[in-house]
Amino acid sequence: MPNVQAHDLRCAGRVVARYVWDPQLPATVSPRPYLHPVTTLAGTTVTGFMPADHLHHLGVSIAVPVLNEANFWGGRTYVTGHGPTHLDNHGRQQHDRWLHRSGDRVEQELRWTGHDGVPLARERRALTVHQLTDHAWMLRVEFALSSATGTPITIDSPALRGRAGAGYGGFFWRAPAGPEPVHAFGQRAGGDVHGSRDPWIVLSGGRPGRTAWTLLFLASSPEADPWFVRSDDYAGVCSAIAWDRRLVVAAGEVFTRRLRVVIADGPPDPTTIAAAAEAWS
Repeated sequence: MPNVQAHDLRCAGRVVARYVWDPQLPATVSPRPYLHPVTTLAGTTVTGFMPADHLHHLGVSIAVPVLNEANFWGGRTYVTGHGPTHLDNHGRQQHDRWLHRSGDRVEQELRWTGHDGVPLARERRALTVHQLTDHAWMLRVEFALSSATGTPITIDSPALRGRAGAGYGGFFWRAPAGPEPVHAFGQRAGGDVHGSRDPWIVLSGGRPGRTAWTLLFLASSPEADPWFVRSDDYAGVCSAIAWDRRLVVAAGEVFTRRLRVVIADGPPDPTTIAAAAEAWS
């Protein structure tokens, strides 16, 4: 079994994120590279890793519930007419090679393999960090997915199998678990952001003062994917690539997405939001 590999990303003279590929994770969490811990510039952790409520939530990752019938999300698979079901169908994202590693950027090639170890898809992924203000930094995420078999790949979600509102799958950020309330709102939808296509949404938590934090998620384009947002039972945000229709990537085609996330100390601040929107545009 390959060894664990980790790479630290730095901003403003400190480590703000650790990118980890751990092939020794349990198969049931659909092992994949992840970012954890991710912190604000002041050191507050803003990711949750294998929390008790969802052990398969791995900080920040690219994960999909079903790709060609393989589970790359972890946990149970939603089966039409039966609901969430334990299946022996977990895939894994395997590290192939690093294309670039520096203090503010990492780029790699990955293989998405099914339970039997057969490659189903290939991915090229890049993560970049830079300082935005004295209290905030930005993470840029880019990924490109293509077939590894010469046949199409199909991605769908529990929503497409009968579970209303559960259109998750794609870039997913799990926020920390804790007793403090977490709030979500968007540019257009206000507090009703689940399923919206707002240009940006905010997730904020912690107590006022030193431990308060804000995450600002910026859409990839004006025709952005819907946002899957949780702030009650747990806190998390997903830019959902198969919300209400199956995503089919034909052989020879490449599916790409890019997003930005601002990680800030303190409660939501209009100045930070404006700076983020300007940097994104």
